[in-house]
Amino acid sequence: MQLFKRDERLELVLGLVAEILKKGVVRCPSTPSEEELLLEALDFLGCRCPPCGDKREYALEELGFFEEISPPRFRVFQSTEELLYRNWPTPLVRLASLSSGSQRVWAKLEFFNPFSMSVKDRIGWSMVSDFLARNPGARVLLYEATSTNTGMALAAMAAIKGLKVKLYLPATIQRASDTILRVMGAEVHRVPKTLTVEFVGEVDELARREGGYHLNQFENNANFKVHLRYTAKELDLQVREASLSLRGIVGGIGTSGHLSALSLYFKSRYGKSVRVYGVQPAPGTVIPGIRRVESGMKWLHYVEVDRVVDVHPDEAIKHAIRVARSEGLFIGLSSGAVVAAFEKLRAEGLVEEGDYVLVFPDHGFKYVEQFSAFLEREESQHK
Repeated sequence: MQLFKRDERLELVLGLVAEILKKGVVRCPSTPSEEELLLEALDFLGCRCPPCGDKREYALEELGFFEEISPPRFRVFQSTEELLYRNWPTPLVRLASLSSGSQRVWAKLEFFNPFSMSVKDRIGWSMVSDFLARNPGARVLLYEATSTNTGMALAAMAAIKGLKVKLYLPATIQRASDTILRVMGAEVHRVPKTLTVEFVGEVDELARREGGYHLNQFENNANFKVHLRYTAKELDLQVREASLSLRGIVGGIGTSGHLSALSLYFKSRYGKSVRVYGVQPAPGTVIPGIRRVESGMKWLHYVEVDRVVDVHPDEAIKHAIRVARSEGLFIGLSSGAVVAAFEKLRAEGLVEEGDYVLVFPDHGFKYVEQFSAFLEREESQHK
């Protein structure tokens, strides 16, 4: 299993990112080394470099901080790639069945992304775009270890960009994934292991040996960056639009990209008034799309998470079914796990008055096998 070493340069950059978010301003650098660090930080934030004439300090908004979040008014798009990134923000919706009195619960619906119907469209787009920006005109075969969603996102991006992708899936993932990914044009291989992170090194070696390029969602900073530049800023704008009193964010931990970016953003911008909770499978269990912290996380170690909650797969399925039957939303297993974790926090008295955002990573259609097995088991127990 691959674990990750601390990256001192990344730590410096994210430290500066946090400082800029906290103060809401960008100060002009005094030395070439400061300028280099600032340029890296601004790239993570999606801001222009300050002109730095007589004026030495600029508000984030002066440097285009929110300009990337600009959906067209009537949702008309010039390409399917534009359909992805110009259709952000993904919706934020209040869940009446989970809200109670002064506690209001909202879901950020990442299954509105068009390619994989999941949050992984963001990183698929970001990783491929970053690769092509650094390698213009490249036509190498792309490699990735995936539990389905990232693979779908990469297959879609490969189709759009005229590339090919080779994907490696763990043995425990639902069989429907092979069909879905092959329909989308990917070459698919099964690996006799439980978690994608367990064979990332093998995929890396295969890519080198076969002359391809391993994007590696577990280490590629384009993963974290897209969530900081888009997901976090979107949610900030949505919170302002709805005049929410944000108290907490709950999200699953897979690569740790989106939860870490949300934590860095909101804790830097709003301080300890916003709590961030991670969700992982209970020991010895598997929930597609999320995994345990000890299996190796890159970005989680550079941010503050208030608590990580364990959830059993059966709890994830039960709460996904609960949301389907009360809200009409067919959510995936990791989304069900997020609901289960939130209810555990509430049962412990950790949910206060105010608004809580639950990040729903994906749709439930890929998990029909798991839902079917669970329902059959439930029915047999009640006979």
